[in-house]
Amino acid sequence: QVQLVESGGCSMQPGGSLTRSCTASGIDLRVYTVNWYRRGPGNQHERVASITARDTTNYPASMTGRFTISRDIVKNTVYLQMSNLKPEDTAVYYCDPLGSGSWGQGTQVTVSA
Repeated sequence: QVQLVESGGCSMQPGGSLTRSCTASGIDLRVYTVNWYRRGPGNQHERVASITARDTTNYPASMTGRFTISRDIVKNTVYLQMSNLKPEDTAVYYCDPLGSGSWGQGTQVTVSA
């Protein structure tokens, strides 16, 4: 059974930094392209970062420089480091190993003064 467990929700102040984690069981994340997505308060859905099986990373232009995706193969975990947080980063964040048929449950990140 595939299970993806993400780090818990949290509230942050603007300008802060935060790392999200997505730990898998039942699948080996090394063989997947893993995407991080977010769904904002207006239900807008967008990809924020990707890492391929070859550890090539990709970010939408609006995320470049503030978000970093990485992988720990020993822990079977993919991370999303977020810096210089802004209120518009408020969203539910979840991971999606592309093609696995499974995705994380999503956790809330709130950025406010």
